[in-house]
Amino acid sequence: MRRQIERLGVVFAGALLCANGQWLNYPAPGTPRTRDGKANLSAKAPRASNGKPDLSGVWQTEFAPPGENERLFGPVVREYAVLGDDPQTFSKYFLNILSDFKPEDLPIRPSAEELYQKNNARRGTDNPATLCLPQGIPRADVFAYAPFKIIQTPGLIAVMYEVDNTHRQIYMDGRKLPADPQPAWLGYSVGRWDGDILVVDSAGFNDRSWLDSMGHPHSEDLRIQERFHRRDFGHMDLAITVEDLKMYTKPFSIKVTEILLPDSDILETVCNENEKDRAHIDQK
Repeated sequence: MRRQIERLGVVFAGALLCANGQWLNYPAPGTPRTRDGKANLSAKAPRASNGKPDLSGVWQTEFAPPGENERLFGPVVREYAVLGDDPQTFSKYFLNILSDFKPEDLPIRPSAEELYQKNNARRGTDNPATLCLPQGIPRADVFAYAPFKIIQTPGLIAVMYEVDNTHRQIYMDGRKLPADPQPAWLGYSVGRWDGDILVVDSAGFNDRSWLDSMGHPHSEDLRIQERFHRRDFGHMDLAITVEDLKMYTKPFSIKVTEILLPDSDILETVCNENEKDRAHIDQK
């Protein structure tokens, strides 16, 4: 069951409050049910009118396995625990997008490593989310604390993120990415189908967001490819490839599972509304 009221720690999001979605438990039409009336998340994935998988719905990144984040990021997750947040509710990639690499194999360039160290040292004060700025992607894609909603049409797919009250438009009409875009927080996105997998290519980002909450940076050369595969009614595999050769020596990929939140919805969140924490953050 979705949380009643959740507070995001000031380490990454100021005093943002997330509450239950609108019309919680209102039965969604077309949802397969078990005998007890619950949504059958193992049923077949639905199809759109054009025969492609229908990705519409409210999705939330699968929580980390018990103990994983404590094992990988002991001191950091203790900061969240002090603030009353459960470290298990964060994807390891939200905390550190390079968590799959051994220290000696990190594909980060020296200039990016220097910037990362500066960001990490001040993640409580300089984190864009602490300043009520957008999470950006891929960070918003793997933010297990808050869901996102996909609305799918044949020519356009919209993604609405609860955490930032922001949205993306993924154009499915065959257009190319803009050659000289005005840099944007969430970039520009175009999509295509590869069988039953939705492939989304994005570029045109500004360099102000972080790839994760620890401060891994990116440049305006960042390119993101997402591959969405709804394997059944309630589970969607999401593979994300990050390419930014100004900051990293090679592209790298992460994979998460998105879980459908049936009979639910997202709710708007306004980070600056009644925000009281930033003034009390230790500037040291």
